[in-house]
Amino acid sequence: MKVYVVSKKALATGLIVFAVLLLAVILTVVLTKPEGGGESSGRDAQVNADPDDDPSIGASANIVEEYELEVFPGLMKELPVYSVRRSDKKIALTIDAAWQDDKTEFILSTLSEYDIPATFFLCGFWVKEHPEKVKAIAQAGHEIGNHSMTHPHMSKLSSSAIKAELDEFEKAIEPLIGRRTKLFRAPYGEYNDNVIKTLRENGYEVIQWNIDTIDWKEERTSEQILDSVLPRLADGSIILCHNNGYRIEQYLPVLIRTALERGYEFVTVSELLLAGDTVIDVNGVQKALD
Repeated sequence: MKVYVVSKKALATGLIVFAVLLLAVILTVVLTKPEGGGESSGRDAQVNADPDDDPSIGASANIVEEYELEVFPGLMKELPVYSVRRSDKKIALTIDAAWQDDKTEFILSTLSEYDIPATFFLCGFWVKEHPEKVKAIAQAGHEIGNHSMTHPHMSKLSSSAIKAELDEFEKAIEPLIGRRTKLFRAPYGEYNDNVIKTLRENGYEVIQWNIDTIDWKEERTSEQILDSVLPRLADGSIILCHNNGYRIEQYLPVLIRTALERGYEFVTVSELLLAGDTVIDVNGVQKALD
């Protein structure tokens, strides 16, 4: 068993340090105690006092409230639009295209068969590889959005690099469809405050989704996709699909037909978004300002 020996000098030094600390605590309590022996601090007393007894207290309360209104919105995270608060049965079907092209013809044919529009978010390199398909999408009346030029992780880019992605895409798409785009969807669904702010400063609205088919997973059957999508259909929903989805040829016609039978109307994302003064809540729902 170890035996620890404490010298008289060390013991005396320890006692002095303890005494000094104890004295400091006592002085702190005495000096901060409010006059009159009350238990509340001066700040608490002012907060709990009746503003009618002292007009200056009411003014202070207003200052605090205004300060909170100024500061707290600045602390909120920038959010894209995940869905829209509507009550008119309108929903939007979105198709991301970044890789293969073998099912694009089928998708366009199916949309034409049911006479519904969709919004296609295209990558710039896909646009360059399939210019005729881009023209076909636009000529069929579907909306086209910017999905970046190279499909990078946007949250890792600087503002200037983000802008370069946007501009390079627009240089590729504008000669094909005769206009620039105004909607953006981040690759991988990744974003941060800088991504959202940079995009909005450049005139884009950032669009996510609230219903994901997850059709990029090969193991998911069409039944699993439909079972996860159809129960979640609601006014203002934005549905995510991929032009190379493994089961899109099986599930897409059923999804569209079922939604129409339930009274839903498919519109483009731009048509789904609300006009006028709006706000995006903490869940990414765009709402009209009351």
